[in-house]
Amino acid sequence: MKTLKMEFPDNFYSYLKNNTLIEIKGGIDRESFLKIWMVIVDQRVFARSWNKSANSWFTEFIKTGCGYIKYGNEIIPVKGIKLHKSDETNNLIDKAYLKKYTQKENIPYAKGITQAEYADYTMEFFWDANK
Repeated sequence: MKTLKMEFPDNFYSYLKNNTLIEIKGGIDRESFLKIWMVIVDQRVFARSWNKSANSWFTEFIKTGCGYIKYGNEIIPVKGIKLHKSDETNNLIDKAYLKKYTQKENIPYAKGITQAEYADYTMEFFWDANK
């Protein structure tokens, strides 16, 4: 029986708190990882698709439900579930992005990705511990 965990390894949380970029690969066919922004809200892990592209990591998670996160030298299998745009957690995710991405060069993008239209491009991740 597969086990999906909301809680990730401790070193994952530490990495995410101390780094602005993390790598992701959606689906099973992609060969390379893409650097993205990711945030933690109440020990839950979220990311938003900036480009909203039809061929993105986000759409691959929609299609397959699975992928990988790479942080430092670690790679872990994950499942991704799209958060509904009306979910009130989106407000907390907005705040997490604005709190984390305060570097001068990131502020315009943090303000952008917290606009209402991006709520529909929010993915929650779960560690696929048995994979």
